Amino acid sequence: MTTSTDSLAAEQQAADRLLQALQTRTACAPVRDLIGAVDLPAAYRVQERLTAGRVAAGGRVVGRKIGLTSKAVQDQMGVDQPDFGVLFDDMAYGEGGEVPMDRLLQPKAEAEVAFVLKRDLSDGSLDIDQIRDAVDYGVAAIEVCDSRIDGWDIAFADTVADNASSGVYVLGAERKTLGEFSPVDVGMRMLVNGEEVSTGDGAACLGDPLNAVAWLAKSARDFGEPLRAGQVILSGALGPMRPIESGDEVRVEISGLGTVVAKFSEGKQS
Repeated sequence: MTTSTDSLAAEQQAADRLLQALQTRTACAPVRDLIGAVDLPAAYRVQERLTAGRVAAGGRVVGRKIGLTSKAVQDQMGVDQPDFGVLFDDMAYGEGGEVPMDRLLQPKAEAEVAFVLKRDLSDGSLDIDQIRDAVDYGVAAIEVCDSRIDGWDIAFADTVADNASSGVYVLGAERKTLGEFSPVDVGMRMLVNGEEVSTGDGAACLGDPLNAVAWLAKSARDFGEPLRAGQVILSGALGPMRPIESGDEVRVEISGLGTVVAKFSEGKQS
């Protein structure tokens, strides 16, 4: 089915709105007025335009993230599937380092298992056995979600278009192969300034974080950009996210994978 000229123009307007919000770090209105609230193909086309704009500005794609892996969140959004976004090189921060708040708008932290791939996931059935064979190692991760949409006033199409509400991420230093830990069996605690604010487990992520990677591998291939060796995959939240403010320290503990810590430096958000 072809896309009308008017629809393409609306998608470009949506991408321009989000790219301006990203570049100026000023939250914008939702884009569902331009592309509808649940038009998945249109939302991903906007995301592709946003990605192209970031690459044109010097960004380099280093992986993908999976969102909406919790059924409760899917029900809240009125959808029956996860979504995905793109990870860029400038989104990564070192374990224990400081994340500058002036590059974020409305940050919320969540704990995840991240995987690094050693093989492409472009051919074959992309079943769980193939996914396991493609994973080099897993690490504990903090994903900081961030919406360019003012007040997190998002429908499904808004978050997909806005690169799945991606912000930044921090990977732990301890690397484990799938022979050394079982993603579905991990337990998670997230603490902010020493206070426990979120708990969960591997089963909270589509029943198993590897299920989430399998879903992503098939979806990415369907959209024409398969997962590649060396890429980082953020597989989805193991428990509820938590808003973050300047000066906060986030610590995530994942059984079998160790800990990862991020500090959010004082500074005026712009």
